[in-house]
Order: sequence, then structure tokens, then C-alpha cells
Amino acid sequence: MDWSKFIEVSPGVRGGETCLVGTRITPTDILEYLARGVTEDEILKNFPSVSHIRAVLAYAAERERRYATHSVA
Repeated sequence: MDWSKFIEVSPGVRGGETCLVGTRITPTDILEYLARGVTEDEILKNFPSVSHIRAVLAYAAERERRYATHSVA
């Protein structure tokens, strides 16, 4: 999945943190909800502006790959 269509950095939003497009919700917010056991359906119900949770997972996976690659080097 091409997460870059759904996640962006907007300088005036949450201090320039990475957010889901058109929201103030960060990928970290979504990952923390999932880690606490909140289901995708519950997240989508509580945050109707969130539409692509899988993009958050793809984004996190790519960041982890980059981190692991840089840590080993």
C-alpha cells in the first residue's frame, strides 16, 4: 500500500508532526489505540475522518525497516 497518499506533514498541524491527511490524528495515535486493543471498527466509528488504518500500518512498517537498516549500519 502506498501510505504517502494518506499520511502527510503539515507545518501548522500538531507542531509539524506526521498526521493522517485532513486530520490532526497521528499514526502514533492510531498505533497506540491498536496496541491497547481498540479494534479498527471502533477507531473508524470514533474518528470518522480516519479512513485508512492499513496505511498507518504500512507507514509504521516502512519506518521500522528504515530504522533497522540504519541501526545495523
